[in-house]
Amino acid sequence: MAMIAIGGSVGAGLFIGSGAVIHAAGPAALVSYAIAGVLVLLTLRALGEMVVAQPAAGSFSDYARIALGPRAGFAIGWLYWWMYAVLVAAEAVAGAAILAAWVPAPGWLLSLLLLVAMTAANLVSVRAFGETETLFSLIKVATIVAFLVLGGLFALGLWPGADGPTVANLWQHGGFAPNGWTAVFAATVVVLFSFGGVEIVTIAAGETDEPERGVARATTNVLWRIALFYVASILVVVAVLPWDTAELLESPFVSVMETVGVPAAPLIMQVVVFVAVLSVLNAAMYTSSRMLHVLTRQGDAPAALARVSRRGVPARAILLGTVVGYASVVGNYLWPTTVFAFLVASIGAILLVLFLTIVVSQLVLGRRLRREAPERLTFRMWGFPYLSWATLAGLVAVPVAMAFLPDQRGPLLATLAAVAVVLAAYEVRRRVGRTPVSDRPLDLGRD
Repeated sequence: MAMIAIGGSVGAGLFIGSGAVIHAAGPAALVSYAIAGVLVLLTLRALGEMVVAQPAAGSFSDYARIALGPRAGFAIGWLYWWMYAVLVAAEAVAGAAILAAWVPAPGWLLSLLLLVAMTAANLVSVRAFGETETLFSLIKVATIVAFLVLGGLFALGLWPGADGPTVANLWQHGGFAPNGWTAVFAATVVVLFSFGGVEIVTIAAGETDEPERGVARATTNVLWRIALFYVASILVVVAVLPWDTAELLESPFVSVMETVGVPAAPLIMQVVVFVAVLSVLNAAMYTSSRMLHVLTRQGDAPAALARVSRRGVPARAILLGTVVGYASVVGNYLWPTTVFAFLVASIGAILLVLFLTIVVSQLVLGRRLRREAPERLTFRMWGFPYLSWATLAGLVAVPVAMAFLPDQRGPLLATLAAVAVVLAAYEVRRRVGRTPVSDRPLDLGRD
């Protein structure tokens, strides 16, 4: 379970995307990652309370339905499915771009091969998904640990060949926050989305023998993962190299390893980034299929998608979740230079909608649980309800900030458009098919 959470939250956004954040905020990017990390940690803790009290394969979609009504459950379920269906496509395109440097084949063909391979892995069994994700996560963890050790020794002047400590880079070159604190908080908006994927562990919990234990342990471990993998990695980067070094924009990890003197650093990091892309692709395929499977329970998706194979795999839901991916193969053939950017822009800030829904649901269900079944709260949200309200306020501040940031207005508008579409779709769904449950009480039994 812990490795699944790592696989979902540590990807190319850290290995490559962190360079743009550092360039925008300077060494104070540490603060940006810390603030975003705290918001994600508290959101996951709130979700963990609900999952442990009442494990559900649909996780936040089910809790939104119970707390806020069928409209909320329908909307967040389909938005989340769309986000991960698009991520399947985007990661396939990104993976093909990396493979193109090693394999002399067109990008669309490489995307197709990656999609077929990962689809096959997900169709085999839930165990195959877990074992594949664990392997990918181990590679990423090993890389980050090696990076922290080597880079840390170099920054302290303890590495052979180092000219002395370089930690002064933290306050030289314009200071700790050279572009001002407004830039630091603006970078927090961007950083928040790099933590997407930590919530996958609560979906996977529905298919484990001990969901309460697994979620509790994985949620607790998020704290040290955020501290070690994100904050500590950024600390090493800005301690080894000046924040305004041009190479950081391309790949901060490669730049640091080249400075330390690691042989073949670019090739090593290319391989690791490729593994990170495969990891996200694997997790996205799993997540989209499970959410689609869950949507069938209330009649929000065709009942045929609920069927599972003899190995317990929702094969039809997996295949439907790859439709956007296979469409992207065609798009990659027709418009090879624009497909990836279009796919990423189309999902906007859906992750933020998810986090907001989780916290609001926990505020509602948390009160209900404390009133009706306090014995079920073996894993509690800290400082309820005050810390939940503080988390909600912090998350609400993000779309407000996005409205004032020119680069973020597009993703914000794309998200608002997606929300409008699914709400309109719910009105159609409400008039067709089985009547959704509007306000069922929290089930205090076991599924």
